[in-house]
Amino acid sequence: MPVPLLDVNAQNHALKTELRAAFDKVLESGRFIMGEEVEAFESEVGSYVGAKHAIGVSSGTDAILLALMALGIGPGDEVICPSFTFFATAGCIARTGATPVFCDCHPDTFNLDFTSAEACISEQTKAIIPVHLFGQSIDMKTCDAFARKHGLKVIEDTAQSLGASYHGKYCGAMSDFGTYSFFPSKNLGGLGDGGLLVTQDDQLAEIAVKMRNHGMHPRYYHEMVGGNFRLDALQAALLRVKFQQYPEYTRLRQHNAAYYHEGLADVNGLVLPVTDEGNEHIWNQFTIRVLDGKRDALRQGLLDLGIGCEIYYPVPMHQQQCFAHLADQARSAFKVTEQLAAEVLSIPVYPELTQSQKDEVIEAIRSLMS
Repeated sequence: MPVPLLDVNAQNHALKTELRAAFDKVLESGRFIMGEEVEAFESEVGSYVGAKHAIGVSSGTDAILLALMALGIGPGDEVICPSFTFFATAGCIARTGATPVFCDCHPDTFNLDFTSAEACISEQTKAIIPVHLFGQSIDMKTCDAFARKHGLKVIEDTAQSLGASYHGKYCGAMSDFGTYSFFPSKNLGGLGDGGLLVTQDDQLAEIAVKMRNHGMHPRYYHEMVGGNFRLDALQAALLRVKFQQYPEYTRLRQHNAAYYHEGLADVNGLVLPVTDEGNEHIWNQFTIRVLDGKRDALRQGLLDLGIGCEIYYPVPMHQQQCFAHLADQARSAFKVTEQLAAEVLSIPVYPELTQSQKDEVIEAIRSLMS
């Protein structure tokens, strides 16, 4: 049977009654921008991750952009980020007029390598954006020490890791700002775009709240330039329904990942993902490494069998055309990043996978790699 990489309808259709009731409630209220649904969602997720302030925004990308703007990052500044990440991380830096400075990553966790980041420091470096990639926290103790050493602001890109933790602390709530995405493919996926920005800092929260709505406070008075980064009431209401199920979604993803680890442990030519000590991994992606140049053949073989898989990410940031002008300024080598771009492959791990689907994925990989 076909096994999709992700089946959003399997999750959303199971909640049709509740989602339609939430839609009707917003429809009857006539309040479609901000309002009590957004405030309730902010409170619920903020409490869950242990953040003093949670600010609903229009997307995970806008959450990063808003964090950078609230920190005053702009032209002449440099911000360090991994090259092995989704484009939004680097794209938002560039949109402020600042310069993204790329560094390498670890081959086991796929997360930013602080030895590489050390080589990226200059007098213009103002911030760093560590990405909790694929559902696992970066080493935040090292990140905090690195930021303190160099006087940097820290924005955690937690788009893929809501609920992942580092030694008991939730990702996103351990720095100046944490950003989350509720794109439909995320572990908490909306029915459209949506995001969240969190902080423990009262002053930063005040600035971000104003900037979310064109820098306006009070109405029609603008002490700063912001943007239209508001979260729709409807998206907040729908996300609140799904958030009630979130612990179970996480449990099932962790169960599926454990099943893959058991079923694929002895396959030659595969490197399975690891979880660092002290981390709770939430498995936004289950990303294997396929050695000896066999990744593309395995990918095509799986697709031919109707098994969904995807390469996250085939083109690192330092190789993107829009950042070609930064190539001569690179301060880090990208040996691991380029190796991963040629080896990684993500396979289905979503909560609604059946036993037979997981077995089919495992048997297909074992057969194709034999």
